[in-house]
Amino acid sequence: MISTFKKITIIKIRKSPANNINQDIQNFSQSLGLFNVRDKEKSCYRIFVELLKAAKFEQGLSSDELAYKLNLSRGTVIHHLNRLMDSGLVVSKRNKYMLRTKDLASLIEKLKKDAIDFFNDLKNLALDIDKKI
Repeated sequence: MISTFKKITIIKIRKSPANNINQDIQNFSQSLGLFNVRDKEKSCYRIFVELLKAAKFEQGLSSDELAYKLNLSRGTVIHHLNRLMDSGLVVSKRNKYMLRTKDLASLIEKLKKDAIDFFNDLKNLALDIDKKI
């Protein structure tokens, strides 16, 4: 089985004691590596939040809609959408981008399954190599 994602970054961070939805979403996003030192405007995070809002209504957004809503260039949006798709967080359907699932808990379960599948594939490869050595 081939994993759905190509690259995902997982960063263990401490949950902030404040009960603030914005901080919780930032912590969640940071844990998935959506912040990058080069991304000064937090464009990837902002795109993720818009997709998260749209997911509640099971809707997708085009790159043009995201660029307009967030006042970003379409090139910037496409760059971050590709990164989000590579990580397995976002999918594209009929020129619309959406979270892979309708909520964050389901998204984490999908990513967990992807990771388990990846490690099972890697273990099988290791067993094949061990037999040949």
